Amino acid sequence: MRNILMTVMMLVVVVILFNAIIAQDSTGTKSQIQSQGNAANTRISTLLPQ
Repeated sequence: MRNILMTVMMLVVVVILFNAIIAQDSTGTKSQIQSQGNAANTRISTLLPQ
């Protein structure tokens, strides 16, 4: 019973950390990666072929 409780508590902590670090709306890692990717795409699209 104690092992099941510890496992459930660890899963809850992982979900909370994921939501706080990765999936946060404006300052999360996901949004930062998307904004950097968009900036890279914009810079690549403005390059002139030689």
